[in-house]
Amino acid sequence: MALHFGKRDDQPKTLNTGIARNVTASPRAAAPAPRRPSRRPRPPPPPTWTWQPPAATSSASASSSTPEGGSKLTVGPNIKLKGVEITDCDTLVVEGLVEATMDSRVIQIAEQGEFKGSAEIDIAEIRGVFDGNLTVRQKLVIYATGKVTGKIRYGKVVIEEGGQLSGDIECSSSASAKYPASSSQRSMALAA
Repeated sequence: MALHFGKRDDQPKTLNTGIARNVTASPRAAAPAPRRPSRRPRPPPPPTWTWQPPAATSSASASSSTPEGGSKLTVGPNIKLKGVEITDCDTLVVEGLVEATMDSRVIQIAEQGEFKGSAEIDIAEIRGVFDGNLTVRQKLVIYATGKVTGKIRYGKVVIEEGGQLSGDIECSSSASAKYPASSSQRSMALAA
């Protein structure tokens, strides 16, 4: 209750906020509560990434995906890597030109990528060009834009319509023991 020089006001006052509603004024709501200054500085926000050492990799799956952990080498577009031996690399991604010898788990050649040389791989995914000796222990996938030439050995092969495979081609002995097929049946499978 407030005294106003001989006049008593029992009606609460309304504020005009520009919105089509009435708001009742309250002495406590009118002034915002003062903020206390913080005595301790705020801790920095947590990092958005954390580094973890590569985990031991399990056996490679037959799907066409990159393994979660392990070492990965990417040769970017317009990069030329010549005359090297690539070892201890779980995944090689080729977007430029690589002339090398390698023994690895996975090779992925992008549409603009090109690999020349010799490779022994568990899984090969070819969207660009491979020229040389290729031994794929598990699965060779040639996409519509892919072209593979040379001496090719594979366990299983998948070729999209438009993909090219030419040269000395042979199904590996472990795969042919599981799936016996005559040479004419293998030729028809490659033609499809």
